[in-house]
Amino acid sequence: MKQELRTRPFPALTPAQRYHFDVYGYVIVPDVLTRQECEVMRSDLQRLKKDLLAIDPPENRVIEHAYFQTDSPHHHYLGAIGQAWSYPGILDYVTHPKIVGMAEEVSGGKVHILEANAHINRMAPEWDLDGSGFPKYGFHRGLPVDEGSHYKNGLVHANFVKVLTNLTDLGPDDGGTVVIPGSHKTDAGDEAIVAAAYEDRSLISQIVAPAGSAVLFTEALLHATGRITSDNERVIIITGYGTTYFPWQFMESHRSDFRIEDAFIESIPESLRDLYVSEGYIQRKHRYRDLSQVADGKSYPATPWPALEERRKS
Repeated sequence: MKQELRTRPFPALTPAQRYHFDVYGYVIVPDVLTRQECEVMRSDLQRLKKDLLAIDPPENRVIEHAYFQTDSPHHHYLGAIGQAWSYPGILDYVTHPKIVGMAEEVSGGKVHILEANAHINRMAPEWDLDGSGFPKYGFHRGLPVDEGSHYKNGLVHANFVKVLTNLTDLGPDDGGTVVIPGSHKTDAGDEAIVAAAYEDRSLISQIVAPAGSAVLFTEALLHATGRITSDNERVIIITGYGTTYFPWQFMESHRSDFRIEDAFIESIPESLRDLYVSEGYIQRKHRYRDLSQVADGKSYPATPWPALEERRKS
């Protein structure tokens, strides 16, 4: 029997991590990136931010599809960074074997990139507070509870998941992402759920984790940016992955993750091509684990990408 050639871990999560994801809608996975990887990715994000800011007038600030979704003194939200191949550390992240492996596991099969972005932010000059003086958050979700997920082997699998990794240490005052655990299973109206969470703040959890930790969550989970009260800068990078069941939506806007340039496509190694380019309609490619399986602890090196290596040298 021919042995399968594996390029990503499966299962990528321990049974405890997988169970946590099912119960709460998210899980924190430590040590996904090394400190060195964090430094390289953070450096490339800062360089991209600097290069965008150098473009004048501001409405022309686009580099390889990347642009500012938010451009303010305390917050730079970098959108559509999945093709920013002049900044190789960014593409190292969106194609990272461990990260893609986690997304594939909780999606139940092959995935492709739906979005890639990053946040570089500091303490805001003001903050919206509730009547008790506690912060209010912009809770949202990108996947309805009753759509886009299914059960197999007793585990929930979501069609749209994100992997958010903090490239800086996040203490309790550093604005880590906040979530309402379990909200991915509760279809009682977002406003009602958020109101209940504000009434009992123990229903809200904040991500506190060392640099290199990844938060894997379903987009059906209510989540928001946390409040920074320290003097530290927060740098996070995020990729959203969806199942290959759905075809690509090719959009004409240069500010879109979905419009892939021909030169970029030609540069992609064959083993990574399915992350960027649809193979056609209804290509589900199922793959499921059960909860008793142990995590695949082997190391999977990144796929060689000659075009990125040339950019690293330059």
